[in-house]
Amino acid sequence: MTGDVREVVIVGAGFSGVCAAIRLKEAGIHDIVLLERADDIGGTWRDNRYPGVAVDIPSVTYQFSFAQKSDWRRVFARGAEVKSYVDEVADRYRIREHVRFGAEVVDAEFDEDEHVWRITTADGATTTARFLISAHGVFSQAKYPDIEGVEDFAGKIIHTLNWDDEHDLTGERVGVIGTGASSVQLVPEIAPKVARLDVYQRTPIWVVPRPDVRVPPLVRRLFGALPPARWAARAAISAGIELAMLFGVTNHARMPFLVRAIRRLSERHLERQVPDADLRQRLRPQYEFGCKRPALSNDYWRSFTRDNVDLVTEKIQRILPHGIETVDGQVREIDTLILATGFKFLEYDSVPGYAVRGESGVDLRDWWLEHRYQAYEGISVTGFPNLFLIPAPQFATSWSWLVMVESQTRHAQRVISHARRQGATYAGVRPGAQRQFYRAMDSGHEKTLFLDPSCAGSNSYYLDRDGRPSIVRPQSSVTVRWRAGHFPLDDYELRS
Repeated sequence: MTGDVREVVIVGAGFSGVCAAIRLKEAGIHDIVLLERADDIGGTWRDNRYPGVAVDIPSVTYQFSFAQKSDWRRVFARGAEVKSYVDEVADRYRIREHVRFGAEVVDAEFDEDEHVWRITTADGATTTARFLISAHGVFSQAKYPDIEGVEDFAGKIIHTLNWDDEHDLTGERVGVIGTGASSVQLVPEIAPKVARLDVYQRTPIWVVPRPDVRVPPLVRRLFGALPPARWAARAAISAGIELAMLFGVTNHARMPFLVRAIRRLSERHLERQVPDADLRQRLRPQYEFGCKRPALSNDYWRSFTRDNVDLVTEKIQRILPHGIETVDGQVREIDTLILATGFKFLEYDSVPGYAVRGESGVDLRDWWLEHRYQAYEGISVTGFPNLFLIPAPQFATSWSWLVMVESQTRHAQRVISHARRQGATYAGVRPGAQRQFYRAMDSGHEKTLFLDPSCAGSNSYYLDRDGRPSIVRPQSSVTVRWRAGHFPLDDYELRS
């Protein structure tokens, strides 16, 4: 593209940003720039470095289909190995040369006369692009608890998203707020080294055993020498997880017994790890398995049987300069406060994490307030032409983030390539196409587990402010992959 207008700007250089760049380059589109706020690529796996961080699905499924790794060290890869993988992929496809590091996007506005996006970064610089792909990801913004006195704590505060590798917890009194997936991985790692560990639980989490072992060198060599063996392993594991998700969660109303069977597995796991009946009762969720994302761990529940670990279920009243006070008046003194409180998602200022103004200056956040969370095929919103969001509402359909990313980036690439072939400078999803898609998704949500009464009290991030599982796309990953390559291009209005 001539002048100062770039063909495509991609916001973020995590897995989704890297995949989008690869898709575009393979389609012959090379005038692209990735705006990355940090000084390295990797997104979630660059930022999340807390002790114990690892994937929660088998490693062979947590990779791009077009760049499969044969020598994963463990069945469930540790965070550092995942970061190395995305580095290798980016280098193989020469993505770094397109990245502008230290460029935090704070604003994007569509110019209706020129059919371009004007993207502003924190340093005040503006980049103009025909198309904008916002690869902001899901786990990019830390969520901090709204608790009185957090700012007054005199000790060390660490959020799991911004782990301090220099801080040594050995011999300290530590408080952990949160019992989600990050906490499940973190607690067993730090419990043996701290003097005392208090874990503050608002909502218990279901946990199942993690069949994690080192992958034998012979198996790694076999996968490298015989790709069909690797593909078969990936396909078999993927199919098993997909079927459990599809029939147990997405179509829960038809086959509720599947979720009950997995719940019984988790209950037996709890019984084996925690002999004390009272402690088991406090750790056991009262909502159905699957209402919020479950965790995998062989040690989390067992950690609470240690003499130096205490599960605190009383509500936090306030945080004091040297401790935490609960509503029963008890104060537990700590040296370090760890916030395992997750990430902001589907909140007013969290998707995509910066101001986006489309036609007539409408702010995307306000549009969703008025029309509820919705996006055509989980990526585009009417009134915001030339924009693709990864993720957007109705995007989550699968067991693997990378499967979803491949589908979404395929969608964006098809539209951009189609517009280029037609000599168009504007590609906006038609309102009728989006309404039809949204109605189908909203109807499909009624069959999911998330709207079942058994999910009451789960505090699930799957549910938005209206109580709808708007991040969920109630279809199989096979359907979504097919749709990415076959949705009607006429669903987008083209202009020149």
